[in-house]
Amino acid sequence: LLLASVNGMKNGFINQFKDDATNSIFIIPNVTALPYDGFEAGRRIKFTNDDLKYIQGNFKDDIEYITPRYQKGVTAKYKKETGTYSVRAVLPDYKKIEKTIVTKGRYLNQNDVDKKLKVVVIGKKIQEDLFGDEDPIGKTIILNNSTFKVIGVFEDEGNDRENRILYVPITTLQRLYKNTDVINSIALTYNPSYSLSQALEFSNRIETIMKRRHRIDPDDRSGIYVSDYAEQFSNVNNFTMMLTAISVFVGILILVAGIIGVGNILVFIIKERTKEIGIRKAIGAKPSQIINLVILESVFITTISGIGGMLFAMGLVKLVGKGINSPAFSNPQVKLGTVLIATSILVIAGVLAGLVPAIKAARVKPIEALNAD
Repeated sequence: LLLASVNGMKNGFINQFKDDATNSIFIIPNVTALPYDGFEAGRRIKFTNDDLKYIQGNFKDDIEYITPRYQKGVTAKYKKETGTYSVRAVLPDYKKIEKTIVTKGRYLNQNDVDKKLKVVVIGKKIQEDLFGDEDPIGKTIILNNSTFKVIGVFEDEGNDRENRILYVPITTLQRLYKNTDVINSIALTYNPSYSLSQALEFSNRIETIMKRRHRIDPDDRSGIYVSDYAEQFSNVNNFTMMLTAISVFVGILILVAGIIGVGNILVFIIKERTKEIGIRKAIGAKPSQIINLVILESVFITTISGIGGMLFAMGLVKLVGKGINSPAFSNPQVKLGTVLIATSILVIAGVLAGLVPAIKAARVKPIEALNAD
């Protein structure tokens, strides 16, 4: 039960990263917390297209895919159906970074970007909201006051929120909004062969050079956020390993307590069956036969109770898994190999639990046993 719960949490953590490449980095401008180089604290940092070019120029050998992002809320309308969603303006590389699965039509391409076309890729939830059973490909929707042609439908392995996003070319959105070149953030993936230490060193270099470019105190942790998924994934993995170790330790303590409990039960049973043991020895039963008898009873008790407990726990885990509908707790289960190992441990525990009482029973003298009350 403990291991299943930990696995449920672990799967939940993994699901949080499932919809993004694990070698991705997100660079997000924010508000400075420290004064620096004549600037006061509280200065809002803004990125533009030049920042994207700057990173591309300085780290071209490290970068696999890269895109700017500009995100804002929009009202989408098709015929009589209306909904409020987030539009995310990006380059075609974002498909690889976000691990987007296109289920209908196509994703954005370079031609869309170069010609600043008013095309859009919609999430599957938006398709359900606005189009129902109607095929959306080639249809025109209105985003705020602008018309866009639907060229694709995507499905994201994240939560419903990710499936309520619209993707448009970054150049198109920048042209529609006062010909701005401002971007919200920069997303990229680095060389997938990088180790964790190389990935961290790379993200630190990006943070350093971007702080220098925007004249931010090197010790200011607020001015620019550099979010490295590799580090986050490693931290989550270490955390779940620690939880697994704790659950195994607690399980061992429970097992030891069970062994002691079964041992005490057997001591009581042997005391109640002293005359029976004496009769067995009087008619020729060997000490080894008495030991085997007690140990078999011990193994039977621990195995039956253990299997019963495991079946109850597995049933409870399935019930909990179906009852909890949360991305943070997903598919709690224990592998068959783990169950078999646990069963083997129960048998060994049964032997250990019955060993001391069995030896004590084997040492009972027939005459004393027959005279016992």
